[in-house]
Amino acid sequence: MKEIDLMSIKGFKIGHYSDFEVATGCTVIICDKMCPAGVDIRGGGPASRESQLLNPLMAAGEINGVLLSGGSAFGLDAAGGVLEYLSENGIGLDVGGIRVPLVPESCIFDLGVGRGDVRPDKAAGRKACENASYDSVVRGNVGAGTGASVGKCCGMERAMKSGVGTFAVEVGDLKVGAIVVVNAIGDIFEDGKAIAGLINEAGDGISSSFNQILKWQELRSKANTIADIPNENSRANTTIGAIITNAKFDKSMLCKIAGMAHNGYGRAINPVHSMMDGDSIYALSVGDVNSDVNTVGMLAAYVMEKAIIDGVKQAKPAYGLKAYEDFN
Repeated sequence: MKEIDLMSIKGFKIGHYSDFEVATGCTVIICDKMCPAGVDIRGGGPASRESQLLNPLMAAGEINGVLLSGGSAFGLDAAGGVLEYLSENGIGLDVGGIRVPLVPESCIFDLGVGRGDVRPDKAAGRKACENASYDSVVRGNVGAGTGASVGKCCGMERAMKSGVGTFAVEVGDLKVGAIVVVNAIGDIFEDGKAIAGLINEAGDGISSSFNQILKWQELRSKANTIADIPNENSRANTTIGAIITNAKFDKSMLCKIAGMAHNGYGRAINPVHSMMDGDSIYALSVGDVNSDVNTVGMLAAYVMEKAIIDGVKQAKPAYGLKAYEDFN
């Protein structure tokens, strides 16, 4: 197994739109041709559009791309710009001479960073498409990761900056890669060590979101309602990403691969998949290489874990939030 650049998988372009002033943006994956795709949504609060297309029971067998965006539910408007751009360029499902692009979208909640009243819109989605290229992906504070953060269970004053991360590998002629926008309520781990997340009260290291949430349970015996426990009902989260492989699968098997990729979330993020997150993973097949779904699913979890770590390490301090480099 060898580490490779994500874009060496080929068959797609990636483009960012970043509004650094207000701390939001979006990231689009545009496939060279319509490709099979699946999705697995584990978080309790997803903001998504057209994700039901990828249900194996639905008619659509292929899509044109995926959009990852900031702006929470407001950011779903950005897909309109992607559809307009692709349609104008003759890209989409041919329906009686009209091209209808099929582009599922998921959003992170970044409204608590920068300005919450400015979110990705149609113009932002179009700009991301115009910026799409086959070049190596810019990571960190960019695109949908511009306003991303982690470790938010005690509020933004103790959270850390995160962003977009990628990672990819090849085994023989098989290639599997991941792109992810890291925006978790939990902490981020590498080899069992927390590398980002809830900053301790002294401000000089990483505390434990897991232990903090356990303290809330102790408080329940004294509190009248859950609402009496500060910040527990925070939903300012959601980690979203995509697995891209040159292996040939239909969307039912790609849904399985997306599900297995969530093991990468489980290894790198704690806590994860809560009702305070909207964690979602897409899986796209952009090639014709023969492989086994178990092998690709195993690699999907591996590259997703590494991409999450990359998204934290590539992030820079911004918007009053410290980053990985401040503690290493």
